[in-house]
Amino acid sequence: MLKEFKEFAMRGNVVDMAVGIIIGAAFGKIVSSLVSDVIMPPIGVLMGSVSFSDLALTLGESGVTVNYGVFIDTVINFLIVALAVFMLIKGINTMKKKEEAKPAEPAKPSNEEALLTEIRDLLAKQ
Repeated sequence: MLKEFKEFAMRGNVVDMAVGIIIGAAFGKIVSSLVSDVIMPPIGVLMGSVSFSDLALTLGESGVTVNYGVFIDTVINFLIVALAVFMLIKGINTMKKKEEAKPAEPAKPSNEEALLTEIRDLLAKQ
């Protein structure tokens, strides 16, 4: 069972997926910082609020709040990640199309084929 698990864990797809998850998590942190530290402050200034994530609606006298500003931050964060992933996939697909459009080079004949072709040409001359 241990040997089988080792084979599974060391397969290329599993390792690639793990690398993708790690890079995706780091990318998510970068995008979160972009949204909260770069994009949202100017939007907050335009809306007359110092911090967009501070926008909330207090329900009654209980002090319970609906933090719709945080929700809007999260939605914008998602949209930026979705756009980045879309652009990445679009770029990969464009590269694949260019690769597929290239004409394949003719295969170099093997030594046997070259020798047979030479023999055929010599026989044709006789």
